[in-house]
Formats: sequence, structure tokens, C-alpha cells
Amino acid sequence: MNFAWGDWISGWPRKRRRAAQTDPAAATPLRIGLALGGGFARGMAHVGVLRVFEENGIPIHSIAGVSAGAIVAAAYASGATPEEIARAACAMRFTDVARWTIGRMGIAGSERMERFLSKMLKCITFEQMRIPLGVVATDIVTGEAVIFRDRGDVVLPIRASCSYPGIFQPVRSGDRLLVDGAISMEVPALLVRMLGATHVVSLHLPMQGEAAMPTNVIHVLNRCFQILHSRTEITWRQHSDLVIEPDVRGMEWMLSSAPPS
Repeated sequence: MNFAWGDWISGWPRKRRRAAQTDPAAATPLRIGLALGGGFARGMAHVGVLRVFEENGIPIHSIAGVSAGAIVAAAYASGATPEEIARAACAMRFTDVARWTIGRMGIAGSERMERFLSKMLKCITFEQMRIPLGVVATDIVTGEAVIFRDRGDVVLPIRASCSYPGIFQPVRSGDRLLVDGAISMEVPALLVRMLGATHVVSLHLPMQGEAAMPTNVIHVLNRCFQILHSRTEITWRQHSDLVIEPDVRGMEWMLSSAPPS
């Protein structure tokens, strides 16, 4: 992982202490929020960033995520350590969170994710989270971002946020039919501000390099979404104070037990 931001983050505690001593206005509480983008298996990179924040004693006030980022965000907000999240993620297989089933709206159901999340998370409601948590899904009918926060069950919102179109069947919530949150909000920087952060650190997982030639329909779908997202990055970057982009271009994005290439 390429931490080009290492100087900033390692010097943050010292800078805050010096600023508070020389400028009274700088003593105003600084609340750092993390916005985690999606990336399937590559979402593991989020864990490394969380570990660096903890190692440098930088408190996280709030956190939000979409798709794989929603899983990591919820686990951390619930009280799981980066090491616990990493162990669970490394052990996870596609069949732990999905069941292949040919349907009119997708080829996999995500009901199995409920059991996986119940083991991974320390609590399963927004009210119980140790820091404010936000999860984003997308209304497949209206195209609107659907925000979950503050109260209620977190499992269904996470399932919805991870429901990648064409693979997972949409998740119904009330009168809405929900799919992957990254479709409407690639990185939930604005949501983190809504949760009370004064400074937003966005974690963006860049698309694979030009050498990553698609070999099946799922690869084609993923590449198309990545291209679309690259054209609309300004919508979340303008709400970010710092953008971290771990070098994951050479990593596979799909979990094992996926359809054969």
C-alpha cells in the first residue's frame, strides 16, 4: 500500500498541539470522518488505512461506506479492531455471503450475508455503534442515493449497498428496490460531513490498470462501472479534505468461489 499521505498523518497529533497553543481558534474540536469506497475483495485495503490511523493515535469521529466499504465501516464502527476485520475478510469466501441462484434480477442472492455480518459485527443497529455510521444504497427505480444512519438495523442496508447489479439480486426495503450504493455515491464523503465530521478523509480504490483485460461478463460489467465512476469523481472529491488511494491496481477484485473465467 502506497502511503503518500504518511507525512500528513504521522505529523497530525503534533500539528494539532502546536496550533492549539498558538491559535485559540484551532482548539475547536476537529472531527475526522472516513468515507470508504467500494471495491469487492480489494476493500481489504481499507483495513490497512484504519490500522495506520490507530497506530498514530488519530481518533475517527464518524465513518461511512458503500459496497465493500460499508462492511468495513460497519465493523469498525461496531467496535471490531482492524486486525479482527482483516481476519474475517481474509477468511471470507463468496459462498459465505451469497448463494448462486438464477433469477430474473440477478444470479446470486445475498441472504447468507446476514449470518456472516452477525458474526463479524459487535452490534447490529445504528444506535449501538460506538461512532456515527452511515451506509449508502441506491434506489434502482429513481437512481437516488438512499442513506441509512442513526437508527435501525444495519444488516439490510449493508446487503443492499453490496448488491452489485447483474450479480446480486436487488434488496427490497419498504417500497424501494435497492442496489449497490457506489452506483449513486462512489465515495460517501458528503455523508460523512452530514454525520458531523469537520474534516473528511476519502478512501478511493482506483480501477485496475490497462493491462487488466476482461475475460468474462462480470469483468466487463465491473470495468464499465469503473469507467463511469472515473468521469464523475468530482462529485465526491469536492467534499473531501484528503483523498487516499492505496495502490491496488494489481489486485483481483472478486472473492474466490466466483464463477469461472
